[in-house]
Amino acid sequence: MESLLLKLARQLDSLDEASLSSLWNKYAEITSRFEPTKRWEHACLVLSFITAKHMKNRLFNYYWAQQQTPYAPDQEPQPQDIFAQGFTLEEPKERKPCRVIPFKLPENKEK
Repeated sequence: MESLLLKLARQLDSLDEASLSSLWNKYAEITSRFEPTKRWEHACLVLSFITAKHMKNRLFNYYWAQQQTPYAPDQEPQPQDIFAQGFTLEEPKERKPCRVIPFKLPENKEK
């Protein structure tokens, strides 16, 4: 399992972020309209890959810049500032219980 994930990571790392980003809107649109299909599941994974590549590059650039330009301790930017909107390194807030809505196939109605 781990070797497969590392292989996927190497393949994803070899792709150009700009080319991937051009596909973000397409896959965000598909995933925003839930459908219980493999097409939808794969679109979610593609969107996750695009986001992962973006976050990896942002983290890389952040740490690279820190090596090049040391900051005073009180002025040092925080890693969470570099994540895409909605992502954070903070502890999750208190979770509220949720309701799971089961997926049910429609009953066959005879005409």
